[in-house]
Amino acid sequence: MMNRILSAFAALIAAVLVAAAPARAEAVDLELVLLADATGSIDTSEIAFQRKGYAEALVSADVMDAIRTGAHQRIAVTYVEWGSFESQDIVVPWTVIDGEASAAAFADRLVKAPRRAFGRNAIGQALLFGKALIETNSHEGYRKVIDLSADSANSWNGVPLATAREQVVAAGITINGLPILCRFCSGRPVDYDLEKAFEDTIIGGPDAFVVTADDMQQFATAVKRKLVLEIAGLTPERDAAAR
Repeated sequence: MMNRILSAFAALIAAVLVAAAPARAEAVDLELVLLADATGSIDTSEIAFQRKGYAEALVSADVMDAIRTGAHQRIAVTYVEWGSFESQDIVVPWTVIDGEASAAAFADRLVKAPRRAFGRNAIGQALLFGKALIETNSHEGYRKVIDLSADSANSWNGVPLATAREQVVAAGITINGLPILCRFCSGRPVDYDLEKAFEDTIIGGPDAFVVTADDMQQFATAVKRKLVLEIAGLTPERDAAAR
């Protein structure tokens, strides 16, 4: 009788210890936060256009091939739209993409979700939001990247951009940039070089780079190229880094 009681007690303790133990993080090749511009300069049609470009890129054969080059052959991705310092919206939560089916499911959720982020540029706040998402998820990637797209390098409110950039890079996270020069169509800023501003004030960390979306027709192509580089752990040639 005593032996049965002791056995039952031991089993109970073991069950409690297992329940209390933290779940092991799922190993992936890359944790990727896609931070997409949803500020006041971006109207509803532009939001839809931007999401469509990311959706098309994610399901492309080139991105699938890049995922298959990894040791784990899977990546964890989340898509966030950002606006003012108090407006960051997780459009699609962390999702493991390991093939065509999971990529298609992510893309479908992306294009169907309502818009919920608005306001004036707060890039620093967006970067720290991305950092928190990486530090609190249930995945463990060999590389961790925040991919920020914007049609401006200005940050008007929230945490200062320089402060946020420093904190993100110090956490071992790379920040890459996608300057968008034309949607419908604001084009290049007239008073500064957008790509250089991204290089000087936004990107940072190991092998950080910039790829530019020059016009509407090239947007999905630029997104796909950037995703392939990030997933494969590559960088563009220096003379093409801002293109």
